[in-house]
Amino acid sequence: MTKSELKSRVMTLGNKLAPRMGDRRAAFVEAWIIVKAGTVELAVRGVSFGNRQEALRHLARYNPALVRAVLVPEPANPADPRAVAVMVGVQGGRGLYRLGYVPRNLAPVAAVLGGQIPRLRLVEGEYGRGARVTLAV
Repeated sequence: MTKSELKSRVMTLGNKLAPRMGDRRAAFVEAWIIVKAGTVELAVRGVSFGNRQEALRHLARYNPALVRAVLVPEPANPADPRAVAVMVGVQGGRGLYRLGYVPRNLAPVAAVLGGQIPRLRLVEGEYGRGARVTLAV
């Protein structure tokens, strides 16, 4: 990527992030970090709530290429109007299931980059299963 292309991507992303973050300088710092890295990987929060661990066990049985994720902003969420839900499903399945949420501090980034289909990766942790979502810039 040329210096001009890099600057253009940073400016585009920074301008999209600024209104959501409320701090223009912080938005451009975040944009620079994201564009330089090329991807953003987010840990899905709330995967221990309700029967989400069972859902993760169920998803683990499928080929990862068949599991899809979608990021859905929830402006009507009473706990956090900036919340972004991570919805998952299996190709050919009967719909999407709310697996959890993007971390609060990264919700503005996810909302801006969420137009693409993120890559979902299931992980094993000390306290159970988890999930990570990767977004390309």
